[in-house]
Amino acid sequence: MRKQHDFTQGNMLRHLIIFSGPVMLTNLLQTSYQFADSLWVGNLLGASALGSVAISSTIIFTVLSFVLGLNNAALTILSQQKGRADEKGLKRYLNAFVVVLTVMALLLSTLGHTFAGQLLRLLGTPDTMLPEARTYLQIQFLGILFVFGYNFISTVLRSLGDSKTPLRFVMMAVLLNVMLNPLFMAVFDLGIRGAALATIGAQGSAFLYGLIYVLSKKLAPFSTPKRPSRQEVGLILNLGIPSGLQMGVISAGSAAIMSVVTGFGDHVVAGFGAAQRLDRLLMLPAHALGTSVNSMAGQNIGVRDWNRVRQIAKYGVLYNFSVMLAVGILVVLFAEYGVRLFLEDSAAVSFGTTYLQIIALCYPFLGINFILNGIVRASGAMYQVLALNIISFWVLRFPLAGMFSAWLGDAGLAVGMGISFLASSLIAFLYYRFGKWHEKVLWNEQKQNG
Repeated sequence: MRKQHDFTQGNMLRHLIIFSGPVMLTNLLQTSYQFADSLWVGNLLGASALGSVAISSTIIFTVLSFVLGLNNAALTILSQQKGRADEKGLKRYLNAFVVVLTVMALLLSTLGHTFAGQLLRLLGTPDTMLPEARTYLQIQFLGILFVFGYNFISTVLRSLGDSKTPLRFVMMAVLLNVMLNPLFMAVFDLGIRGAALATIGAQGSAFLYGLIYVLSKKLAPFSTPKRPSRQEVGLILNLGIPSGLQMGVISAGSAAIMSVVTGFGDHVVAGFGAAQRLDRLLMLPAHALGTSVNSMAGQNIGVRDWNRVRQIAKYGVLYNFSVMLAVGILVVLFAEYGVRLFLEDSAAVSFGTTYLQIIALCYPFLGINFILNGIVRASGAMYQVLALNIISFWVLRFPLAGMFSAWLGDAGLAVGMGISFLASSLIAFLYYRFGKWHEKVLWNEQKQNG
């Protein structure tokens, strides 16, 4: 318990810097699963195989997003319980989340494995990539429970103010993944199947180690799972459904953009896949800050301290803007070197480099969305954040990417998306400033609905 922070007291900027640092590193390590897969696949199996992994990864994130979105609901509910110092409530809702997430994970694993081929065809996957993409996707679906498990444990600890312990679990998984990838792909000659097996093997190990460690150290009040009450499930679904849909809107929007990309052929698909791998890596500070302010604001919203919530928002936006501006400048200077880590095909490298250089300086504005949406989400105003994400992806990003790519060719993909970042950050600020998200009161609603 000594590693857990109480965000209702102390200096907010200091809390943000100390707490967000391990979150950034943890996210970096998690992203390195896909990063390592892409490096080995691109270099050992070629551009076509890398494109297969990119398309499959888009689908797995889309299909899993609803259940993963429940983690955002968990962060909100559990952090508010922590702020309220309600130990009994914290234990009850922790049990309820375990039951709900397990059922949903098993269901999606079965459905996803069965319909992998159909999902790939919906995205217009090129025939040359379809067999490898289907193999990779089916194996990934088998490991869904592991992904949910270790991500949920990390979410629980962060809601309690502990961002350091999850590093232990993820670091173990990364080391295993780095060792198993070349072993399975090259030594055992399993090809793209080996990349998928290495990833789920590493994730399974992280989940089991994390569960054993947290239980033995009593870092969270886990108990033997039992049937949750209707009241607990009701509040979880009341927040979890729109939260899951938020993730669904984001990932489905990404899949829709991929459908535009596939229309430009194999070279653009491969280059976009490499650029997206780097893009996810480069956006990690903004993602980490969004997660951090969600937990920090949640504890303070639990005790209705709005002055501290405003401080979290202010420091989060300023910290994000400075960090992401520096990242953007580095990308402009070194984009080609990063893309070449994944690919040797000159046409694919050229597209990936241009894409990153165009979009790089818009990163700070996209980061503003993560910060302000994290604050709003911490109040439990999930439907409002859902609406903001629908606007961001389906009113702005997907249409603008399609429109500008029709005008400018493949370079228009980045132009349209960059403009959407600017517009959506403005909309997020206007809602944060003038919206009524702060009027959301979870626990009174719970009693009324009970």
